[in-house]
Amino acid sequence: MMRWPLALALVALSPLVLVAQTPEMFDPASPDAIEIRELFYLVLAITTLIFVLVGGALAYFIYRFRDPPGAPRDDSEPPQIYGSQPIEIAWTLAPTLIVLVLSLVVIRSVIAMRSEPPTEGTLRVRAVGHQWWWEFEYPEFGFTTANELVIPTSDADAPTPVYLQLESADVIHSFWVPKLAGKTDLVPAKTNRMRLEANAAGIYEGRCAEYCGTQHAKMLIRVTAVSPAEFEKWVADQQRSAAVAASVDAGRQIFMDQACANCHTIRGEPAIGKFGPDLTHLMSRHTIASGVLENNRTNLADWLTDPDQAKPGSRMPNMRLSPTEVKQLVDYLMTLE
Repeated sequence: MMRWPLALALVALSPLVLVAQTPEMFDPASPDAIEIRELFYLVLAITTLIFVLVGGALAYFIYRFRDPPGAPRDDSEPPQIYGSQPIEIAWTLAPTLIVLVLSLVVIRSVIAMRSEPPTEGTLRVRAVGHQWWWEFEYPEFGFTTANELVIPTSDADAPTPVYLQLESADVIHSFWVPKLAGKTDLVPAKTNRMRLEANAAGIYEGRCAEYCGTQHAKMLIRVTAVSPAEFEKWVADQQRSAAVAASVDAGRQIFMDQACANCHTIRGEPAIGKFGPDLTHLMSRHTIASGVLENNRTNLADWLTDPDQAKPGSRMPNMRLSPTEVKQLVDYLMTLE
């Protein structure tokens, strides 16, 4: 008997839970994300109305035609009605019209969000999904970074969305930043496109939304929206080659002698590997290991000592470096600003 009061209490308290922690997709920060939220509300309103009508009718008939208390048991079969053209037309037309309206609304929104970018004045970024990290190439500016996508904010009066060219280097991934846009898959041997537009400066977190292997849950995305002036400064900093300090030459030599240089690129250095993230300006990023660890000396040392501790099955190998070698290598990496 206690189950009904408990269920009613949970239903009554559920709006308070939603208010206390609003899911990211219901707190949009871009026109496309707002459009997706409005579509959800439209679908929710229609399905709620259907639920109320059907559930209300069911509850009414159960109550209206119940056996009165104390009435003698009647096991006779009630009158059966076979075929009703008006009812059959109604339950065929109503769902058809609902699906048609929803389809037209969704198609209109999808076409608008997947529109081709203008030929001039558009920032384009090539985003490549790897197991389990993200590669972001800015072809217009001639550099590549990893895991943290930096974009300029967009003015509502003069929108300047960023257009992403989505590719996969291995398996199917899905790019999803809930506050900025919907999900779009990255499929091997196929190029998909999407646009991002941030109304305000800030950090917007996302993730791979398609299971892609053991570390799928730790393939995070970090989009940083900055003012156009800050973006220009960031681009200028990223275009510089890596600065080499003589004081960290021992760590630099370890990087070049080990397999590090075969997997990673450091512009201005002999390291030209493409299997792992570009490390030219590693210390300009806030995180490492695709958003799993904060980018600091301690976490860099732990990551180099045993990558599997943070991401079991990671493609980053354990190089079996001594504590002294790890320290020297970290000293070198810390200069890549």
